[in-house]
Amino acid sequence: MFFVVRVRGTTGVKRDIADTLEKLRLNRINHGVLIKDNPSYRGMLQKAKDYITWGEITPEVLIDLIHKRGRLPGNVKITDEYIKESTNYSSVKELANALLNSEIKAEDIDMKPIFRLHPPRKGYEGIRYSFNEGGSAGFRGDAINNLLKKMA
Repeated sequence: MFFVVRVRGTTGVKRDIADTLEKLRLNRINHGVLIKDNPSYRGMLQKAKDYITWGEITPEVLIDLIHKRGRLPGNVKITDEYIKESTNYSSVKELANALLNSEIKAEDIDMKPIFRLHPPRKGYEGIRYSFNEGGSAGFRGDAINNLLKKMA
């Protein structure tokens, strides 16, 4: 599973890239989504690579994100009690593992699929350059976990 974060705004975005970002549900800066690793999503990521950053998320970081930034309709935080009452899972840890293994989707438990994140502490490295060139955009691999810790 990949976690994708939008790092650049809407000014000057080509229409086809804007459509791709809309399909990924990344309408604002610092919004993040969890997506599957499949060829169609990989093509979308490559198309929008100058406006987003992504990488493989670890279960520990996803658990932390769900606790801090996961929301239900009405902007209600997700708690272990809610998970026990309304799903087949007993904790957020089990839920995070099920999400990572693609057993369920966030919508199946009425969780909003978008995580509204803070800007990273100490800022982005540079939104106009790729991660390999010392910037923030593009594929990060495991380094996405460090960015998400700074944004949670």
